[in-house]
Amino acid sequence: MYTRFIYCIRSLPVYRAPPVRLRIAGPAWVLASRLSERFYMNMERAVVRCVPSESKLTISFVLDGSQKHMLRDQAEQLGCVLARIANNAAKGHGKAGKIKRNKADQCPAPKPVVRLSYNGEFVAEDAVNADAWQDGAVLHVGDCKYSVERNPPTLTTAELPASLLAGFPVCPKLRIEFGDLDRCLFTWYKERVPDAEGDDCWVEAGDKRVFTPSNSDIGLRMKMRCTPGDGARLGSPVEVTTAAAVEAGPGACTFDNRHMYTNKITVEPVVRVVSYNILADVYAQTEFSRTVLYPYCAPYALGIDYRQNLIKKELAGYNADILCLQEVDKGVFSDSLSPALDAFDLDGVFKIKERQHEGLATFFRRSRFAVLGRHDIALCDALSSDPLHADLLERISATPALRDKVLERSTVLQVTVLQSSKDLSRKLCVANTHLYWHPKGGHVRLIQMLVALRHLQRVISEVHPGAALLFAGDFNSAPSSGVLQLVTQGDVAESHEDWASDGLEELCPMDASSPFRLVSACGEPAYTNYVGGFHGCLDYVLVEPRTLEVDQVIPMPCHQEVTTHQALPSVSHPSDHIALVCDLIWK
Repeated sequence: MYTRFIYCIRSLPVYRAPPVRLRIAGPAWVLASRLSERFYMNMERAVVRCVPSESKLTISFVLDGSQKHMLRDQAEQLGCVLARIANNAAKGHGKAGKIKRNKADQCPAPKPVVRLSYNGEFVAEDAVNADAWQDGAVLHVGDCKYSVERNPPTLTTAELPASLLAGFPVCPKLRIEFGDLDRCLFTWYKERVPDAEGDDCWVEAGDKRVFTPSNSDIGLRMKMRCTPGDGARLGSPVEVTTAAAVEAGPGACTFDNRHMYTNKITVEPVVRVVSYNILADVYAQTEFSRTVLYPYCAPYALGIDYRQNLIKKELAGYNADILCLQEVDKGVFSDSLSPALDAFDLDGVFKIKERQHEGLATFFRRSRFAVLGRHDIALCDALSSDPLHADLLERISATPALRDKVLERSTVLQVTVLQSSKDLSRKLCVANTHLYWHPKGGHVRLIQMLVALRHLQRVISEVHPGAALLFAGDFNSAPSSGVLQLVTQGDVAESHEDWASDGLEELCPMDASSPFRLVSACGEPAYTNYVGGFHGCLDYVLVEPRTLEVDQVIPMPCHQEVTTHQALPSVSHPSDHIALVCDLIWK
């Protein structure tokens, strides 16, 4: 999925600072750091990684053209390390000056004097390593000097996607140690066209964290240079080049017109919410999906790399404050969505289904919200072991076939309680779920929803009193279903047809009630799922009207856009579902 450059955090890079072009504009810390680089341009760097919670430290530097990585005890005396460096230097000099001669003529190379100084004074050799190797110290190896950098900002992972499409954002996967990704410096380059004059094959193309190639870049590879920073210092830059060239995009996508309504980030008291089943790769890549479910979809458009381009562009363009995603592959969350959405000020949490490779993801805008708590559950586990549901378990146990079916399901409920950073009195309990999928599973979904609502009632009343409820997800339930009646009207009678959705063997009718009366923020669209042979409204964003009201609903794609390529997914739409997008406002 990505072109990888992964730095082992115990093997930090050492480099000579490149020529620096100072710019008057820009943060003062960048200017100061570059002035420092210029001062030390003629001095090698010795990079020291020393973390208090670890027993070892790492010293990395270049000695006689060879990269050295020394792993030493933090409590060891400095003199032991300096002696080891001297021995290594002597061996290196011996090898460098070796010529053909008789063994009798060979003499051991003299050891250079190795010392460590700080603020112009030599550090005592009985000092322990953890105290001796300070930022700004100077390591002397004979006539060579090394500026010591202790825990400088360091990229431990830098990756670019394997697939790049013109018009779609390229979001690098980055992990940093001792730094802040928002303080890093970025430069993007594109290949010079083959027939262009000049020796340099790369030309500068951008300086932001996210880069969007244009149609003029089709056929060219891209390169990213990232210099990690922490607001005061700059670390060693890392360059990553894409393995493949930029390809042409699909043209107009189903979400392009929707982005016209969401091109600005909201401000208090408005909260933009998106709920979206993004179609897990573990399902899209099956032979059944390619030949039976989505035979109309071009095979390449079902590929994870291609679909991730579309998903990231679509989600980024909504400028959401809260994203509730379903069918999120574990690897997609960690390797693709999290690093991409992090660049757009979104943090995410993930809840995987047991015995599955996919689950639920909830993202929130970090500048707007902080996490107060997480209260995720597997519905089957909660039903079987939580006393809160003992009466419900006893009731369905009278019908063993139904009990077994419910307890075999891997459905989870993700519950994330957020607090507004602008108004601490505003707390939001965000629930995200994906209910049982089978068309004859209405009775199972009713029981699952009962468990979910009871759990949410406890979270809101006992753990986070006063929190408003936002409940989103793929409920696999039509507006006329028992599930929707339960959550919007507050009760379902034992006579409801959904109790008999799979025949008499699993029939277990009961009167059910909900502690909530929720409203569907996006109404009842004609469909949120459109595949060959079926279309219907299965996805919802539900809110408590006492605390939240709808400010605007982003229009769904028109029917012509959805059916341009017969059905979904397609080359212009990454999932078989359509995202629900709405703006809510605190009352």
